[in-house]
Amino acid sequence: MDPPGPTALPAEPGTCAQWAWALIDHRQTILPRKLTEPGPDEGQLDLILRSAAAAPDHREIVPWRFVIIPAMARERLAEVFGNALRERDPAATPHQVEEARAKAFRSPVLMLAVVRTGSPDDEVPAGERLLSAGCAIQNMLLMATAMGFASALTSGKALRSKGMRELFSLAPDEQAVCFVSLGTAIRSKSSRQRPEPGLYVSYLSSDP
Repeated sequence: MDPPGPTALPAEPGTCAQWAWALIDHRQTILPRKLTEPGPDEGQLDLILRSAAAAPDHREIVPWRFVIIPAMARERLAEVFGNALRERDPAATPHQVEEARAKAFRSPVLMLAVVRTGSPDDEVPAGERLLSAGCAIQNMLLMATAMGFASALTSGKALRSKGMRELFSLAPDEQAVCFVSLGTAIRSKSSRQRPEPGLYVSYLSSDP
């Protein structure tokens, strides 16, 4: 699938806004264990990844990257999940360890989002870098939704383990933020109630 070129919007702004709102409102999290084949094919995945590049990026430093974990590499990730649990809880049962390992094999497409947080002296602070990464991830989720795929973001204590840093060759100033899972929902679910703007929007007073 070839990426579209930089052309004008194909419809009136009002129509585009309605379409964009429908897409945004339709996006929801489907847990990885409820994602199945088919996942995005090579061309679709390329377009999903390209959409990340439209995220705001102060100084254009691209402070984030994504590592795709193909099927043949899932066993390596499973080993890290299992070892991370054993390190946190030496009393973990074999069943619990197996449940931790199973997380590596869920969803057709699985990737790790990594952010280069930089140093305190950098012109672009860590907060802006993380915000840019969040925008890049949201762009990808919305593109996947537009293609008819479901998605999820997952994290967990294993992200902070030594084994995870070694597996993904994280630099000292890099942070594993979350896993991104893409696939087809086993079954649909009703949309959750979205919070109203009044719950998260306020106005700065003109009074000193």
